[in-house]
Amino acid sequence: VLPLCCRPPAWDRAARPPPSPLQAPGLPLAPCRSFSNNKIQVELDESSGVAMMKFKSPPVNSLSLEFLTEFSISLEKLENNRACRGVIITSAVPKIFSSGLDITEMCGKSMEHYTEFWRAVQEMWLRLYGSNMVTVAAVNGSSPAGGCLVALSCDYRIMAENPKFSIGLNEAQLGIVAPFWFKDTFVNTVGHRIAERSLQLGSLHPAPEAHKLGLVDELVPEEKLMEKAAAVMAQWLALPGKPLAEEETWSEWEAQMPGLVLGELCNSFH
Repeated sequence: VLPLCCRPPAWDRAARPPPSPLQAPGLPLAPCRSFSNNKIQVELDESSGVAMMKFKSPPVNSLSLEFLTEFSISLEKLENNRACRGVIITSAVPKIFSSGLDITEMCGKSMEHYTEFWRAVQEMWLRLYGSNMVTVAAVNGSSPAGGCLVALSCDYRIMAENPKFSIGLNEAQLGIVAPFWFKDTFVNTVGHRIAERSLQLGSLHPAPEAHKLGLVDELVPEEKLMEKAAAVMAQWLALPGKPLAEEETWSEWEAQMPGLVLGELCNSFH
């Protein structure tokens, strides 16, 4: 299990080599090196440095303890592969990106289980939000609660232009208070007032509204989503190094995390 409050060694290593000049970064991702587990499939094109990560846990890609563990392991494998410079995260399940935290993990369990589960949630967020890879979320379905957090933790969010798809931190509708790192990641993206209103109401924002609020960066037709994600990834990877504008924010997070008491979260579900 990863330390809660430490940046994994991969995050501080030397910069990765640039992509091969014979192939621009982007799709198609071939030839690929693949690995998968029960919940997640990953394909890495080492010549372009771009990985494709697909959630494949039907029916709704809920973030169970097993899913969160496999997610963190998959990210760690990519971080430790010097050929990987960026990852596009999407879903292999139609109409859903991720339904968020698995509610069955938060009721009728032991205190030890709650601690393990929330530790896994926090570790997933720390690894994704603090990654030195370029991360692009290709949101091809609805993404409530923890699914929204996954998208928010990426550098760039592109959502399929389907008014039936929605995204947001809707924990209030379930009688749950979102942890502070959920809230602050949301505030960093949409601003204080929008986040305040959305969190209080537990709002799920249809794709057009999410784009208007700045919750997602772009809307594209569903059939163009992966093409656009590849183009955005290529734009980022063309830079000499991943911009470090978030470094100050990340340092603030690191300073706060040692003071986080998981028991306070666990008590909410005991």
